[in-house]
Amino acid sequence: MKKIIINGCCGRMGRVIASCILDRNDCEVVAGADKTAQQYARFPVYECISDVKETADAVIDFSHPSALDGLLAWCRKTGTPLVAATTGYTPEQTAQIKAAAKDIPIFFSFNMSLGINLLAELAKRAVAVLGGQFDIEIVEKHHNQKIDAPSGTALMLADAINEELEEKCQYVYDRHSQRKKRSRNEIGIHSVRGGTIVGEHDIIFAGRDEVITLSHAAASKEVFAVGAVNAAVYMAGKPAGLYDMGDMLKDRV
Repeated sequence: MKKIIINGCCGRMGRVIASCILDRNDCEVVAGADKTAQQYARFPVYECISDVKETADAVIDFSHPSALDGLLAWCRKTGTPLVAATTGYTPEQTAQIKAAAKDIPIFFSFNMSLGINLLAELAKRAVAVLGGQFDIEIVEKHHNQKIDAPSGTALMLADAINEELEEKCQYVYDRHSQRKKRSRNEIGIHSVRGGTIVGEHDIIFAGRDEVITLSHAAASKEVFAVGAVNAAVYMAGKPAGLYDMGDMLKDRV
């Protein structure tokens, strides 16, 4: 039975994660941390991760980017693996996470959904087969409360595709001001915001007289919680290093 700590346990995603773990028999929540410190019946909740006394096999963080410094300090101090599931990190914070992975095991992905990461792997395979003969466009859709655009997931997908291309592409986010033909060495990334869309991503490969579309749609935020819990169980006992969904998918094949 793997022991897990949830940082940000009183937030929306934190509560979903706690509920997902309750339904599993391979892991349990031993403590939580949240600035509101609203208590759960099943485990203690502290105001700050630095106050947590329990030991665990992994920490799942679904809190806020501002908590990163204290979180990394506590994980370094205790040697606890971290599943960094919070979104909205700055490039500097992302570099900070990668640097900390030299000392502790860290699982870091812009999207914790197993399906979206499978989509990235399928896109890589498509690029290997199609080569540079198809134009590539990514369309991402999210709810009207999402602040950042494009989504981190769209950028993750674009990066995965670009890694496979012999001739690297530039990302084009807005064409309304450009009065010119589409160049071959670009990946278009487009954002849609509306209603309560949890998250939808389409990767379009447009060639001569044929179009191939790879799609993923999340019906609820639970898919991200399930992915984070799977990552926490996967990270138990891992040595220091930076891990992602690609690593976990390889172990499942």
